[in-house]
Amino acid sequence: MIIAIDGPAGSGKSTIAKKVAEQLEFTFLDTGAMYRMVTLYNLVDSQKLEDEQTIIQSLNKINIKVVKNHFYLNNQLVDKEIRMDKVSRNVSYVAAIKEVRNYLVSLQREIAKNNNCILDGRDIASVVFPNADYKFYLNASITERANRRFKEQDKQSLEEIKQDIKNRDMYDMTRKESPLIKVADAVEIDTSNLSINQVCKLILAEVKK
Repeated sequence: MIIAIDGPAGSGKSTIAKKVAEQLEFTFLDTGAMYRMVTLYNLVDSQKLEDEQTIIQSLNKINIKVVKNHFYLNNQLVDKEIRMDKVSRNVSYVAAIKEVRNYLVSLQREIAKNNNCILDGRDIASVVFPNADYKFYLNASITERANRRFKEQDKQSLEEIKQDIKNRDMYDMTRKESPLIKVADAVEIDTSNLSINQVCKLILAEVKK
């Protein structure tokens, strides 16, 4: 069984998908983390992102492994590093590159092929698994999403985070390759005023109908 969860930054996708996976005893695949790993490699390797060709060529040097919800880049654990602000600010640019998406979509399909799997991202139901058994689209107000991110860090102001989220939404929704969309048959859940457990219960209720 494949469960697809899409939505914008800060909507709670990864947190919710991880908890639902635990309750169903499914494999959880955080696809956004995979794009972050490619971004991290290029930031660490060159200290700044170069042109698209440099990033595309780096795919031949990258080995990505996901083991029990931990992320390994070339055999190094990078759980914390991929969540750094500089990665968050650049991942949308990297994720918009066609060759990067093709590379990671192929990897995501291979990982999920023989598993009951929950995947979250921005194009799971539209591109990666359009025939997923269940499709969900999580959303939340920009203010709520900014508040969530603000509580996770201490470097940016709330207004700066809010502007970053607005910029990322616009970029993700208008990019040429696999833009963020809500597919017609996805169940939309506004998580703005719901707890993590409440959202999980809604998803589990749909899956267990």
